[in-house]
Amino acid sequence: MVDDEEKMCEFLQLVLAQDGHQVVCASGGERALEEIRSGADLDVIVTDLMMPGVNGMEILEEARRSLPDTPVVVITGYSTVQSAVEAMKAGAFDYLPKPFKVDEVKLVVKKALERREIALENQRLRRELQSIRERSADIIGTSEKMQAVFRLVEKVARTDATVLIRGESGTGKDLIAREIHRQSLRAAKPFISINCAALPETLLESELFGHARGAFTGAVSTKRGLFEEADGGTVFLDEIGDVSLALQAKLLRFLQSKEFIRVGETSVRRVDVRVIVATNKHLEGAIERGDFRRDLYYRLNVITVHLPPLRERREDIPLLAKHFARKCGASLLKGPISFSPEAMAALSAHDWPGNVRELENAVERAVVLAEGNELAPEDFPEEIARRRTGGGTGGGGGDDADAVGAAGMAFDDAVARYKRELIAEALEKAGGVQARAAEILGIKRTTLNEMMKRLGMTGGDAQRRAGAKKLNA
Repeated sequence: MVDDEEKMCEFLQLVLAQDGHQVVCASGGERALEEIRSGADLDVIVTDLMMPGVNGMEILEEARRSLPDTPVVVITGYSTVQSAVEAMKAGAFDYLPKPFKVDEVKLVVKKALERREIALENQRLRRELQSIRERSADIIGTSEKMQAVFRLVEKVARTDATVLIRGESGTGKDLIAREIHRQSLRAAKPFISINCAALPETLLESELFGHARGAFTGAVSTKRGLFEEADGGTVFLDEIGDVSLALQAKLLRFLQSKEFIRVGETSVRRVDVRVIVATNKHLEGAIERGDFRRDLYYRLNVITVHLPPLRERREDIPLLAKHFARKCGASLLKGPISFSPEAMAALSAHDWPGNVRELENAVERAVVLAEGNELAPEDFPEEIARRRTGGGTGGGGGDDADAVGAAGMAFDDAVARYKRELIAEALEKAGGVQARAAEILGIKRTTLNEMMKRLGMTGGDAQRRAGAKKLNA
């Protein structure tokens, strides 16, 4: 309560205290600014508008900066339409002229408190939404390409736009589709996924649209399709590029009108679903060959999310590998799983034609077969492990042996350079703190110290790396 007339301030304090409110009085604008800037937990501010020195408008402006969710009520004996308009434009919750009735003040304060409760509830819901997003632990990536994907997902999630997810097999298209649904306003409704390539045309049509009893051999009862089951939610059509032309025409009609007809029926049904599709095929080439409808392509290609292959975001490989090892180790009750530097270097050097799915399978295999809790190169398939040794098999002598030896030395140099790069990057992220850098790399601090000694690195490498980046910029 702010008023340069102490008696008025004390009177309002007494009146509002009768309703159970704890009231702090400030006899003047300067004192009010100190209270606001102190970080006090104020639910409502009631201030006189016309005061000497710091006036009510200045208090209102400071409250909007320091306490944006706290409603401000302005009271003045100089009631004019212009002052009321100015106060409301500046963000005042309400405006009361003197003389006023006590009940009017009580009512306005009550409404202001209700506004404050709504603001606090919105903050709580935003925090819960953020925590839900953070719990989506299967979607991992700090690379710029994946960060761009995450930003696009956040933008499109709360719309109903059709999304086309493109990427090679194993890049995580299904996970991105689920994340779009989870962040959408349809999150409480069903998410239904179907692989279009896994079913023949007639069965796929029945699965999507449903069928009537007796519509075909084996249709012993009426069945609701996936579009009906997902009403209000999301349907994810994976491998959309494998759908036949005949079914493409029916999908196009559905996307345009959200209407469909069950197999064996004539009545039109309508549902409210969002459609997300994915493919690893080059749809533009399929259009040129006549295998995919051009009009359906334009209908699907509203928003396109491109998932990069793992070989184009190698910096994410250590994070993904540790995540899969942690998940698999927990399921097998093996405790914390770590990677030897050689094993991590081998994983990072592999091209991963099967992308994230191949990496997950390789890590799971290594965790199952490993004798201890540290994974070594030999725990992984040969095509991965041999990236550490240069892939040579020996045999022969003379020039051949020299060539093999030279290749091995070149590979060792490449591995050493890669180790230095990893360590320097971890030190940079950790601000030069080796214990934190070791944690980022998933190794012990003593192991990191030994590696740095062998590689001839010092603690100043991170600072030099950061300085070089600034110069390049």
